[in-house]
Amino acid sequence: MAEETHETGPVTRRGVGVRTGPVDRISPSTSTGAHAAVPAPDLDLRVDLPPAPVREVPEDEVAVAIDDVSVNPGAIGAGGDTSTRSVDVLPAGLAVGAYRSSTRRESSPYSALLAADAKAARELDRADTPAAGTTQVAVAVDGGHEVALPSEVPEAPESLTADRLIDLNRTTRPAPQGGFNRFLYEASLHLVNLGDSAKARAHKAMNQRIQKRFEGGARFVPVLTRKGGVGKTTITALLGMALADARDDRVIAIDANPDRGTLAERVDRQTRETVRDVVSKASSIGGYTDFSRFVSRDETRLDILASDTDPTLSEAFDDNDYNVVAGLAARYYSLVLTDCGTGIVHSVMRATLQRADSIVIVSGGSVDEARLASETLTWLEANGYGELVRNAVVAINLATQGTHLVKVDEIEAHFQSRVREIVRIPYDPQLAAGSVVNWHELRPVTQHAARELAALVVEGLPAERGH
Repeated sequence: MAEETHETGPVTRRGVGVRTGPVDRISPSTSTGAHAAVPAPDLDLRVDLPPAPVREVPEDEVAVAIDDVSVNPGAIGAGGDTSTRSVDVLPAGLAVGAYRSSTRRESSPYSALLAADAKAARELDRADTPAAGTTQVAVAVDGGHEVALPSEVPEAPESLTADRLIDLNRTTRPAPQGGFNRFLYEASLHLVNLGDSAKARAHKAMNQRIQKRFEGGARFVPVLTRKGGVGKTTITALLGMALADARDDRVIAIDANPDRGTLAERVDRQTRETVRDVVSKASSIGGYTDFSRFVSRDETRLDILASDTDPTLSEAFDDNDYNVVAGLAARYYSLVLTDCGTGIVHSVMRATLQRADSIVIVSGGSVDEARLASETLTWLEANGYGELVRNAVVAINLATQGTHLVKVDEIEAHFQSRVREIVRIPYDPQLAAGSVVNWHELRPVTQHAARELAALVVEGLPAERGH
């Protein structure tokens, strides 16, 4: 900084980053005093500044950047190449979403930015292995709107449910079920709809559990125990009715008791045909209509195939005969229940267990009945059916004698250490009669127990064959 004095006062000159010339010398005529003017030296000031930062363009801006290319309009008018070339900005996976969103609003550069982010997110999600039976659907955001993208795994037709597709409103929402909610709906002339009651919602939730879909053929569930008289046939009928009442596919219960079976007596019998007739006429059965002539159907749509009434002939029913009947039933039914006899070493039992996807063990409420049911599990484990034992469901029939004298909780605690689930079947006068069972006349607590048994059995069955 150089400073010189004039008559009007001091004047300051500053120079930054430039070379300054000599400072004006003070004229001798203007100096007063004894000191002569001293010439100011030349000043050379330098300031080192950091280099200007180079701006790095983010990737999302590069995705939508348009190169500065000069265009000569005269070339087009002079007959030049007038063809145009389109450059895809969106990733290929977003083409469908972009097409759908174009009907709502025009595309903008910001759509491509969001699409790039969505693509990166999908690539990260792809690294995780999806659970078996699940379907992943990518969703991109286009201008504030969510756009469904094609899923990598095609959805099954069953995914197009009414709950998913129908937008519920006053006109489309179904009438409520259950006591007060239904009364209020009718009293308000359908203006007030509180939805289903808690009881109705629980009933529908149970139905959804029972209505599990299966792929890859029929599922086989034998019902067995080593002791007779514990209600095995009654439990088979109850389980079949609960399944058939909730599901919309076909359910059959086969009486495979080599001795005199009584399963067909639990419904109003409509035919005298038996498993023996199915075996002898198997070659003439070409469809469900032909097969249905051999079964009796109850009010829940449960089909029952009776065993032979002649004990002499029934004893001749072996594993080969059972395989013929089971093979035909697998063609026309989704669920096949088998009411097994008490002889677990019989050849029919071996064929039944080889086809089984899950089993139901029936136990009574007395000491010896519970012990024999547990011994059945031990026999199965010792003969290579340990996986069936671990996936088994035990039904404790509380209608047997002596139930009120024992600690049922202790019986249940014992089986909890060996099987997957336990269900108590309460006493019901209609079941105790040992005659025809009318599903809709059973006590509500009995129906609920049977439905719970059905739901637990279905949950233990593989959704796809081989899983």
